[in-house]
Amino acid sequence: MSGDARTGAELDSVTETTTDYEKMLDTVDVAIDEARYKIENGRVRSPENEKVRIKWVRALAYALNVRRQIASDRDLEELAEQVEQLKAQQQDGDL
Repeated sequence: MSGDARTGAELDSVTETTTDYEKMLDTVDVAIDEARYKIENGRVRSPENEKVRIKWVRALAYALNVRRQIASDRDLEELAEQVEQLKAQQQDGDL
């Protein structure tokens, strides 16, 4: 038996989860773009403004780390799904 052994409900759940990851990544990407803009285009005329730029750099670093974590979680979930599919295919082949 070849193909996907999952039920419709399981497929809906996977699609919903993938969509959630993509929404999270899109949101973080907006924050990253904003931080980059502020860092690259902000005017620095005083030491106080430089402190603000440093805060934007920290915000950018944090957002990049969060994005990396989300992408990593998504990739791990996809790999787990592939392993489950392979297990199901192997079990179907053994029967």
